[in-house]
Amino acid sequence: MTAVTNPYAAAPVPPAADPTFTPPSLGPRFGALVIDWVLCLLASNIFADPFRDAWAPVLVLVVEYGLFLGLFAQTPGMYVTRVRCLSWTDGGRIGLLRALLRGVLLALVVPALLMDEHRRGLHDRLTGSVITPAPRA
Repeated sequence: MTAVTNPYAAAPVPPAADPTFTPPSLGPRFGALVIDWVLCLLASNIFADPFRDAWAPVLVLVVEYGLFLGLFAQTPGMYVTRVRCLSWTDGGRIGLLRALLRGVLLALVVPALLMDEHRRGLHDRLTGSVITPAPRA
């Protein structure tokens, strides 16, 4: 059985054009980052000692963000906390290159602390992304 779509349904409005856009609170975002960090510590343990080689989990985090955000708009931590990362201007996925850049900027920590009224950190503004609530399945 195929799903029936309503041809008259309005297309989703991109966050930049939606005056009612409300970003998720910092709790789910921080929770997603903690989950992703733990996964990166576990994954980096395969090829390095993450407690001795501090670069290993950071490298895994950047790669994780690049792949998961670029392809699926969510990291595993974002999936669990029901948030996603979309393009600010069109509401679509940000793609691999922008997701990798976002991961690198996030690894620098400071850009994430400089937020605007839409809770977009400097890393979000530089990559044209925004964290939004994920729709319920």
